[in-house]
Parts: sequence; C-alpha cells; structure tokens
Amino acid sequence: MMEQAFLESLMDKAWPALEREELEHDVMGEWVLRASGGVTQRANSVWPRNAAGGLEEGPGIAPFVRKAAEWYRLRRLPLIFQVFDDSRSAALNAYLDEQRYTRQSATKIMIRGAEGLPVSTSRRNVEMAAEPSEEWLRVWWTVDGRGGDAELAVAHKILSACPSLYALVRDDDGVPAAVGRLALVDGWGGIYGMATSAEHRRRGYGTEVLAALLNTGIQQDLEGFWLLVTEANHGAQRLYSQAGFTDQGSYLYRQAPLRRAPSGC
Repeated sequence: MMEQAFLESLMDKAWPALEREELEHDVMGEWVLRASGGVTQRANSVWPRNAAGGLEEGPGIAPFVRKAAEWYRLRRLPLIFQVFDDSRSAALNAYLDEQRYTRQSATKIMIRGAEGLPVSTSRRNVEMAAEPSEEWLRVWWTVDGRGGDAELAVAHKILSACPSLYALVRDDDGVPAAVGRLALVDGWGGIYGMATSAEHRRRGYGTEVLAALLNTGIQQDLEGFWLLVTEANHGAQRLYSQAGFTDQGSYLYRQAPLRRAPSGC
C-alpha cells in the first residue's frame, strides 16, 4: 500500500496552486493554504499536511482556523478544507461539524501499479502532446469547467505548472471527442482531466484515452498510477476498476458556512 502522506504530496504537486503559504503549529501540525483565484476547490483549499491526529480539544483548532480564514478573506475566497478520511482528520472534522461547515464533493482516491497493463488495441489514433492544445482545453472545460475564459486561463496555468502529457481522441469526422491528462510526479502518474464531450459519450472514447495514458506511462517507466473520482460518478468508477484501479482512500471538502446579512433597514 502507498503511504498516505506520499500520495497526498503527489496530488498536491499534480494540481499545484498558483499561491500557497504554510502554517505550522506544535500541536496542529502543518497546514498548506492554497489559492488560485477561486478556480477549482483543489487549488483553493487548505491541505492539512502532516495533521496531528491526537488533538482532541476543539479550542486548540479555533485560532488556527481563524488565521486560515483571514488569509482567504484577504483574497476574497471562502475558507475550504480538503479533509482526508483517516484518523488524523478526526479532531478537525469534529470542529468543522460543530461550526456547521458543509460537506462537498466526496471523492475516491484509486491507485494501480504499472504491472499487468494490457496492450492497447484501439483502432483510433490517440494524439499525445506535452502541452494542452486549445482543442484539449475546450473539451475538458466544456465538461468540467466552471466559469469563462478568465477562469480557463487560470486553469491552464495550473495544468502547465506540472510536467504532464495530454491525450486527445477524435471521432471519425475529426471532431475532438475525449481528453485526458497524465501528470508526471516523482516517478508516478496521475490521471486527471478525463472528459468526454456530451455527444460522444458511451462510445468507448474515454476507455481509449485512459488506455493510451496508461501505456504512455509505462513507456515513462512509472512505478504506478493514481486518480481521483467523485463518489457519485459510478460509471467512471466502473471504468477505472476494469482498468485495474483499486480504492486507496477518500476525501471531501468542508466549506465555511455563509454569514447571513443583518436583517432590517
């Protein structure tokens, strides 16, 4: 089994925030504050790196949370925590429950080794590039994006901040059908940006993109692969399970409740 701390580090490097700051505390451990103009929760959330699981008293957390809240307030962003499902997060989760932080985007982490990958027999040519093309970005953003061109430009910076390979497959008419990204981090490959346009779904394009990324990763001598998939996306989970991925853990986002405006005139 992969060590959780190492996996979290891979995930952080594969989707790096444009701005970050570390908070250290003798009891609470280390928190990494990440911001990228509000584009994706992952790049705009607190990562409790090396969190201290033994803390039981809620008041010890409150000053740390206030510091984080002020950091995000200055950037006009909500306070969001990326909280992993393990014993280290118990005290933090208890405090956030008490403060009525919402639970959002529950996500599974899945991994597989590099051994036993089948040889791809796709009849389609999957295009591979070291940078995301305009076509790649548009397919991905149409499926997963939130916002307009300004937000897409920020997302492009996040993608380009980590060495990666980008796969794109077209339909028989040459129209981009599906895309995916292989982040290259510390000898491992992260599968990100898997997206199939609405008109091309359930026709095997996503399967071909995944196979191309995995086989390309083998050529890069990677030790293995990881990916992230929302718990609600059962179809994608089946695809990844069939490709040899198994559950390694999970996380969700905890967001501070919105403050109500004062009533009256």
